[in-house]
Amino acid sequence: MNEPSPTPETQPEAASPVAEATQPVPEAQTAESSPAVDPLAEALAEVSQWKDQAYRHAAELDNFRKRAAREAQETRAYANADLLRSIFPILDNFEMGLEAARAESEKSMIFMGMSMVQRQIADFLRDSGVTEVEAQGKTFDPNLHDAVAQEIRSDVAEGTVLRVTRRGYRLKDRLLRAASVVVSTAPTPPPTATPEMKTADSSPTVEASA
Repeated sequence: MNEPSPTPETQPEAASPVAEATQPVPEAQTAESSPAVDPLAEALAEVSQWKDQAYRHAAELDNFRKRAAREAQETRAYANADLLRSIFPILDNFEMGLEAARAESEKSMIFMGMSMVQRQIADFLRDSGVTEVEAQGKTFDPNLHDAVAQEIRSDVAEGTVLRVTRRGYRLKDRLLRAASVVVSTAPTPPPTATPEMKTADSSPTVEASA
């Protein structure tokens, strides 16, 4: 007896490769392929990052406060610098008048009154933190002195301040006005005789015979 030929309805279906590829992967296999992340370690790393940022911001804020305090202190210390600079020319003229009054008579009422005013001005400058730049007899310093002339001197070292023509002043450690000074310079040495000059000088003079 002949067996009936298989039909599509009776033949078992073969597994399709596409169907196998789309089948879900078991959870056990997924867990083995990618390691699990520890939530505690992740949280601790995030906390450490935020702490580091907080420390940096706190240090920046502290530096800003120190810088602001230092700038405010400097502003208060040198707030009168421009005012003091404008007073110095007036003080120069006043001292010229005082010297003229001294030349007339140191016992005159004008000279004594001007001397009292000079002491008051000196006290005001001292209380304001102003000091005079030392110059007389000192070595010339271009940072503090302004050379207006040179004078040849052999009795003092070259570059010594001989006279002060205008006083200089400082406010604490800041220079307000340089001192105008006259500086010494060494004499120019005589020219050195060359061998040719010595030969010419030592050669005998021949007198012409009559």
